[in-house]
Amino acid sequence: ASHVGVPQVIKYESVIHEFDPYFNYRVTQFLSKSGIYEFWNWFDDRTWYPLGRVIGGTVYPGLTLTAGTIWWLLNSLNIPLSVETVCVFTAPIFSANASWATYLLTKEAKGHGAGLMAATILAMVPSYISRSVAGSYDNEAVAIFALIFTFYLYVKTLNTGSLFYATLNALSYFYMVCSWGGYTFIINLIPMHVLLCIVTGRYSSRLYVAYAPLVVLGTLLAALVPVVGFNAVLTSEHFASFLVFIILHVVALVYYIKGLLTPRLFKVAMTFVLTVGLALCLAVVAILAALVASSPTKGWSGRSLSLLDPTYASKYIPIIASVSEHQPPTWPSYFMAINVLAFLVPAGIISCFLPLSDASSFLVLYLVTSVYFSGVMVRLMLVLAPAVCILSGIALSEAFNVLTRSMKFQRPISDDTLPT
Repeated sequence: ASHVGVPQVIKYESVIHEFDPYFNYRVTQFLSKSGIYEFWNWFDDRTWYPLGRVIGGTVYPGLTLTAGTIWWLLNSLNIPLSVETVCVFTAPIFSANASWATYLLTKEAKGHGAGLMAATILAMVPSYISRSVAGSYDNEAVAIFALIFTFYLYVKTLNTGSLFYATLNALSYFYMVCSWGGYTFIINLIPMHVLLCIVTGRYSSRLYVAYAPLVVLGTLLAALVPVVGFNAVLTSEHFASFLVFIILHVVALVYYIKGLLTPRLFKVAMTFVLTVGLALCLAVVAILAALVASSPTKGWSGRSLSLLDPTYASKYIPIIASVSEHQPPTWPSYFMAINVLAFLVPAGIISCFLPLSDASSFLVLYLVTSVYFSGVMVRLMLVLAPAVCILSGIALSEAFNVLTRSMKFQRPISDDTLPT
């Protein structure tokens, strides 16, 4: 993915194409000239004319700050690149990083072979290539790397139970929140997986360490991004994570009490805990329901509502429905986006169930949810692409293992069996 568009840029000239990337380039130019404090308070009267726009409070700053930091580092090392050149090459550089993150995530679930295969496929998948060409300077350039890397750190924490990786996970989630509005996918997918683990009886202290710091530290960090602010605790997209956070603590308390008491006493304590726990949960849900009911959109943003109800945007928010990226995809567009990988995915799902681990169940859940969302909006084909690559990589790796088994276990020919 990192090589597409680069030869043309080297041969002819570096060009930033399309509207959003050019706006992002203007913002990066301003950041490099005026500094970060001016950037946060910049009122741009040329955008959204004649109203103008407060850039610091309305733009996801991750991409701008990333490219600005790269430009500043290079100039500090006396490498005099222009801001435009840095902006043009940000997407190809981060597509290489995304391949590396894909390798790490798949390795945690199914080993080195599957990881290498998944990373190789991601470097070639058409859906991601279209977003990582040189000059495509948009939020998704860095956001897909942040998304995959956050998932890797979550799975790594789940496998090791290390608080160090849990903290890195929260920081990576913060970077994702800075980069793209699609961060709500992470903060809903991970609670779904935690709930799945609890329901299927796979609760462990590692699960607690993987999830609790992410909610507490991740939410505090997300609220620091001006464009998100108090939405990190007030909008309905985040309520699922808080509800699962409460359920996790109830389950943790039950497991803790079970270790202390005899079976008979445990039954009595269990009844008490469940009664109090259910009462608290109902009280919290009632308060949330009252808060949500007071909002006309029930606390959801327009884009989230159009994901949950595909007909919502066309009825109520025509400006979202009018964007071609927000239309449902056609069947041929799936084949155009992920090509032959569509046929390998079912095999990848089967190999994830043999045997089923916490990490492989997460990958299956990631695929299932992203398949649904990509069916609602063409744009979210980009979130589906890494999941498809990972499961196809696992399928191909397992197939190669079976095909090369005869070579691995072939008996060596000894001297006495050779013809004289």
